[in-house]
Amino acid sequence: MVIPHAGLISADMKITLLTHERELERKTNTGALALEQCGNLVKRVVWARREPDAALVEAIERGKAVLVYPGEDAPPAPLEDYEQVILIDATWQEARKIYNRSPYLQSAPRAVIEAAGSSSYRLRRNQPEGGLCTAECVIEILYRCGETEAAEQLADTYAQFNQPLQLRNEKKGN
Repeated sequence: MVIPHAGLISADMKITLLTHERELERKTNTGALALEQCGNLVKRVVWARREPDAALVEAIERGKAVLVYPGEDAPPAPLEDYEQVILIDATWQEARKIYNRSPYLQSAPRAVIEAAGSSSYRLRRNQPEGGLCTAECVIEILYRCGETEAAEQLADTYAQFNQPLQLRNEKKGN
C-alpha cells in the first residue's frame, strides 16, 4: 500500500472513522480493531445523515481535515497538510451512499491510498479492485505518522482477525 507524497505525517494527526450504524453490529468490521488497538490515535463518529457531527463539519470547513476516499474527479490532497484524516467505515456500497448523501464530505479535500497489491481482506464479498478495508487504511496511515508500533500491533491483530473462522479455531486448539 502506498500513499502518494513521501513526507512524514504529524504524529498529532487524528484518524476519525465515520461509521455507518450497521457496522456497529457487524462481526466483520475492521474499524473496531483499529479502535481497540490504537487508543487515542483513532476515534469513531457514527454517521447521521440529517445531523452531521458538528466538529467534523467544522474541521472540513476550516481546512483541517481530509477525507480518504477513492475517486478520479478531484486531485489527491497530501495527507501531510492536515490534522485529521476521515475514513468512511462501512461496506463499499454504504460508503458510496454516505459520501453521496453528505455534502460536507463532498466538499472535503480527498486523499487516496493506493494499494501496491490487492487487499488481503477476505471476510466480505464484493470488494472493489484496489479497495482496502478500514484496518488496512489505518495501518498505512499509522506507518506514515511514524506510529510504527501501533501500526504493527494493528497489522498483527488484523492478520489474525482476517483468518477464516475454521483456521482461527484450529490455532486456538478448538
